[in-house]
Amino acid sequence: MIYLDNAATTRMFEGAVDEYQKFACNLFYNPSAFYREGREVKACLDQARKSLLKKLGATKGDIIFTSGATESNNLAIMGAKRNGSWEYIFSMGEHPSVYNVAKELEQQRCKVHYLPLLENGQVDYSNLENLINDKTRLVCVMHVSNETGVVNDIEKISEIVKTKSKALLHVDGVQAFNKIDFALDKLNVDSYTISAHKFHGPKGVGALYVKNKSNIKNIVFGGGQEENLRSGTENTSGIMAMKWANEHINVRENFDKALLLKQTMTKILLQDNNIKIIDSESPYIMSVSYKGVNGETLARILQDEGVLVSTGSACSTKKAGNRTLESMGLKKEDVVSSIRISFNAYMSEAEIKDAGEIILKCASKLSELKT
Repeated sequence: MIYLDNAATTRMFEGAVDEYQKFACNLFYNPSAFYREGREVKACLDQARKSLLKKLGATKGDIIFTSGATESNNLAIMGAKRNGSWEYIFSMGEHPSVYNVAKELEQQRCKVHYLPLLENGQVDYSNLENLINDKTRLVCVMHVSNETGVVNDIEKISEIVKTKSKALLHVDGVQAFNKIDFALDKLNVDSYTISAHKFHGPKGVGALYVKNKSNIKNIVFGGGQEENLRSGTENTSGIMAMKWANEHINVRENFDKALLLKQTMTKILLQDNNIKIIDSESPYIMSVSYKGVNGETLARILQDEGVLVSTGSACSTKKAGNRTLESMGLKKEDVVSSIRISFNAYMSEAEIKDAGEIILKCASKLSELKT
């Protein structure tokens, strides 16, 4: 089986599994306990925070451990919400764990603006300038699109937000962290989401970077763990496995490896003139459409042929259409025919060549059946 849905989840590193087992079975103590063993585990969690801050390129701020990206995004948004006539801005390309929170804010009668995407998949920067005002409380823009791999210019967005308002900037960095090179100090964001299972760590654990804790309030109430922003006993084994994965990824080296894989796939697929590929900076994700072929049907046939791809975000597969592609202005037939191919840096070029040929064969066969 050739797995090409790494934007949905990645296989855990064996070393991360070992680390998980170590803290689940041996160093299993509660980090809030007063005795020595508990304090030693808490010290390990503190080291994990430092490890993540270093890779994020942040010299100040805090890491709040969560159950994953959905909780981190909810905490960043709902924790920043304030009573009064505040306004909120969300890009149309956001993951459901952000976009559906925006819809919830609307249900709570908050004023929400939706920032459209340009044809190239980035947010409309000019439109953002027009939407920002002194009532803007929060702006949410994804770093790397989970649908297309398009990279938003977060530094530019931050400059717009900070120049024109006192609003907070939250960034969903799930498809960026440990995949593209950046430093939060330079990006100047207020909060940033990461998720372990997107970079070969375990599912069910992630983190929210917060520059200034006073800007958000807790949305979960309990024992006051995680600076009183996320109560509940920490998932120590998951956190330490995330730390292990984080420390064993060379971002620049992996970027080059993934880029080679994407270039190899692109060269193969573009042999067929019926194929369109959305240009994107991330080497890990590509959105592909084949004229006249239903993407979901193609994905199912590819599964039978031993190649796993998706038709978009695994968190929105039950919903018709594709909000991101539609907001980019793609024709309906291109949206319906699209599939998402996503790589990891540990795949072989031979696997990609085999998968590319299988995709060409299956798409062509489907097209012939329709005619």
